[in-house]
Amino acid sequence: MGIIGTIFIGLIVGLVARFLKPGDDSLGWIMTILLGIGGSLAATYGGQALGIYQAGQAAGFIGAVIGAIVLLVVYGLVTRR
Repeated sequence: MGIIGTIFIGLIVGLVARFLKPGDDSLGWIMTILLGIGGSLAATYGGQALGIYQAGQAAGFIGAVIGAIVLLVVYGLVTRR
């Protein structure tokens, strides 16, 4: 159930991040899931580097959404035409 749970939470976090960030984000379902999972990982490791989270402690839902929004902004800057 761990992998399926991670994918489901990644989908929810990715959808919330895409909803909160203004602009057109033409990402599919798989990219949205990867965005949510990546946001969670970025928030976890970034929070550990800043001393917000202890080693082995995962980021919460809000931290994961903020990490996903940051990744969405970076993705938008990289793919800008």
